[in-house]
Amino acid sequence: MKELIKFKNVKKTYKTGEKTFNALDGASFNINKGELVVILGPSGAGKSTILNLLGGMDKATSGDIIIDGENIAKYNDKQLTNYRAENIGFIFQFYNILPTLTVLENVEIVNDIVKEPKDATEILKEVGLDKHANRFPNQLSGGEQQRVSIARAVAKKPLLLLCDEPTGALDSKTGVEILKLLKTQCESNNGDNTVVIVTHNSLIAEIANRVIKIKNGKVESNNINKTPKKIEEIEW
Repeated sequence: MKELIKFKNVKKTYKTGEKTFNALDGASFNINKGELVVILGPSGAGKSTILNLLGGMDKATSGDIIIDGENIAKYNDKQLTNYRAENIGFIFQFYNILPTLTVLENVEIVNDIVKEPKDATEILKEVGLDKHANRFPNQLSGGEQQRVSIARAVAKKPLLLLCDEPTGALDSKTGVEILKLLKTQCESNNGDNTVVIVTHNSLIAEIANRVIKIKNGKVESNNINKTPKKIEEIEW
């Protein structure tokens, strides 16, 4: 597999008055193209900081973040804006869809961001929402709203799909359905899609191709899962 991400000795320091806090303290790992990756660790370990840096939403204090051969740690603000728009699909715990737009319009909004988006109607079929295209978010369940979020992210044809606790606000049954969708996205498009899930739920790690464990801002381990389980095999 081709290496897609190289996170090399990355530090992220925050200052509060005279005090400094290292959210990341020399973290290093690699991720290959086409993998479903779970970044696992307790609250405050540095997981979301990693996701923000991979997504170009924040800048590293030091170190290198090489994505598909480009060191985005050296990018200026304009370059990071273009990188986010063209390469990253975000899925958050709390959906972040627009309440005044229909399901279809929420997905079509990416048409103004990327040059060659996927067809919104086709994606809604993929995520099982084609019959809800003209509904508004307040007419949907939590799981359905998260499907809208996934559809919108996938419509960009992103290099990376970054997911921050994507099942955290859902019941276990609905969460399983969302994970199935994410795994399907990772396996589609001839293995070109790479999905990174940040979570504290160790069960999700059992379906991953790679599990990266974070503790106190450092990478505790970065292991290939040679026999990832099917979602149906896990007792949620």
